[in-house]
Amino acid sequence: MPTPQTGPARPDDHTSPQGTPGPADVVPGEADDQAAGGGSPRPAGRAPFARKRQPSGDEARERAMRAAIGVIAEKGTGALRMSDIAARAGMSTGHILYHFGKKDRLLLEVLAWSQADIWAGYQEAADKAGSPAEKLDLFIRFYLPRHAGDDRYALWTQVLAQRHDEAGRKILTELLDGWDERLEVILREGRDLGQFVAVELPEFTIRAVAMLSGLAEDVMFGRSRWEHTSAHAFALTALLRELRPAEKG
Repeated sequence: MPTPQTGPARPDDHTSPQGTPGPADVVPGEADDQAAGGGSPRPAGRAPFARKRQPSGDEARERAMRAAIGVIAEKGTGALRMSDIAARAGMSTGHILYHFGKKDRLLLEVLAWSQADIWAGYQEAADKAGSPAEKLDLFIRFYLPRHAGDDRYALWTQVLAQRHDEAGRKILTELLDGWDERLEVILREGRDLGQFVAVELPEFTIRAVAMLSGLAEDVMFGRSRWEHTSAHAFALTALLRELRPAEKG
């Protein structure tokens, strides 16, 4: 499963509208002031006390999501508590419940947000790439874990280890298919430009993604074979060997 390399974080497009008011929008003290004064303005000459700026809905959600990714990677799902995420994010448990709802929604919510964030970073980098080969390089970089124990890849392993209902399987299928579709876009572009040979797209994509998934497991486990060799370079070389047209002698 993929992991990000660079680029700004972005909120998940699959979640509820960010404009919906909730706990993150409440400014501490306002309710008390109104209750005490019957909703009337403060007396003249009374200086308002300094208030710490409250994070926006997007900022609060991003902080909650990143905290959840870290806690899930460390504790797994069995011992996970909403209060653990709240403590990591520096937020109240009420805020966390607002962003996630029930605990059984947590894993899929966080995974969907994480993937949207990764895809946005990938697309931003791919838009600046000069060739299909460069885009393939980026695809591999964003797909593979950066190191053993990578938090985002650990999240994938936790999610896939769970039993899911039909709705959950549908979400996971869409996330997995999203990477297949992005790879096929690169392959078509390379073929149309004459930089890649024509391949059977579904069959090649299945083999390519299966290879990347196997390499990712090796990296996550910390296999010694990758201590002095780049899994990314290995994958890129293997795929380009099949895709580049044979040189005319």
